[in-house]
Amino acid sequence: MRPICLLLLAGLLGAGVVRAHEIPADVRVQVYLWAEGDQVEALLRVPLVAMRDVDFPLRGPGYLDLGSVEPELHTAARLWLVDAMTVYADGRPLESPSIEAVRIALPSDRSFDTLETARTALAGERLAETVDLYWSQALLDVALRYPNPAGPSAELAVDPRFARLGQRTVTALTTRGPEGDVRSLVFLTDPGRISLDPGVLEVLVRFVRSGFTHVLDGTDHLLFVLVLVIPVLYIRPLVVVVTAFTLAHSLTLAAAALNLVPQAAWFPPLVELLIAASIFYMALENILRPTLRRRWLEAFAFGLVHGFGFSFALRETLPFAGEHLLVSLAGFNIGIEFGQLFVLVLAVPVLHWVGWLIPGRAPGIVLSALVAHTAWHWLMERWDTFAAYELTLPVLDAPFAVTVMRWLMLVLIAALVVWFVRRPFERWASIPADEP
Repeated sequence: MRPICLLLLAGLLGAGVVRAHEIPADVRVQVYLWAEGDQVEALLRVPLVAMRDVDFPLRGPGYLDLGSVEPELHTAARLWLVDAMTVYADGRPLESPSIEAVRIALPSDRSFDTLETARTALAGERLAETVDLYWSQALLDVALRYPNPAGPSAELAVDPRFARLGQRTVTALTTRGPEGDVRSLVFLTDPGRISLDPGVLEVLVRFVRSGFTHVLDGTDHLLFVLVLVIPVLYIRPLVVVVTAFTLAHSLTLAAAALNLVPQAAWFPPLVELLIAASIFYMALENILRPTLRRRWLEAFAFGLVHGFGFSFALRETLPFAGEHLLVSLAGFNIGIEFGQLFVLVLAVPVLHWVGWLIPGRAPGIVLSALVAHTAWHWLMERWDTFAAYELTLPVLDAPFAVTVMRWLMLVLIAALVVWFVRRPFERWASIPADEP
């Protein structure tokens, strides 16, 4: 009986605190950051459930004891937020910040919608001690102040490392420059050091890396490049096909970066559906009988579609470009080309080697059939996704006319590109008479 009584007593004594251990599935962190004289200010909001290994005082069935919780809030802020964000001025890390204020907010609180309302809320009154708020539903607001000896003209950068707060952590970072310009960044996991006013070289390097990794991470794009070049193993037609594909996706990628494409919710699912269809079509053509003399034109047509797919990834990272839109666009495109060349350098010798071991079209047919099987499943899945969107007839107004004119301009530019490159491409794409 004594051990049981001791266990019951320990349970009763521990009923007034909660010690969080489980890692929450989804966590959203909001951060406002700006320079203020010789200081840098930061406001952060994070779900309290992400503050693990901190004892929060409770009352009743699990309500936060708002009258005595503030010391633990400072501990949680120091452990999980202060140590997870480094601010730099002119390339040098600033000293650890002071915690100016902490606050518990309701899950319905909208004060962090803007910087001004967030500042007002942190400087205002706290929730009444009688409010019944479950600790797992509470939000923690924190105000930090960094000493900035470099002054307000210093170039600021920040390295937020909040990924450990949850299994999937999304950080929304909003910064305000000395001229009042506002930038909003949203990223998954930790992005590394981010300059609040990035230079040309920094933007170029970041976007080249982003384009390169996007190609290697995109299975559908890799499969399209594979089926595109399976029957094109001669150097000259291979160069022509890859160049046509590059010209096309560069064109639509630039158009998307300049907001010259539809903004409707159904457009991204439509592009994903067309990408799957392009893979299936090229694989099927490889099986039946590829027409190599017009493959550069097919590469150009499908490259227009894939360019829209690339643009979705570019759009997510464009805020990192600052004022250097064209540099980011060029860097992302260069990264894509590096990624494609990397894949081709690995794939083409292997295809040549397989063709040497097993002459004829059999290896290409088998490989294309496997790709076609995968693309068919993607096609069905993406059709279901696209069909879930309700398509309505457009309103014939001025914005619709502007959209139509933009699309006509894009089609006209694509047609002009094809007209200019047609003859040299057809001449260079010529292959020996014993084409496979």
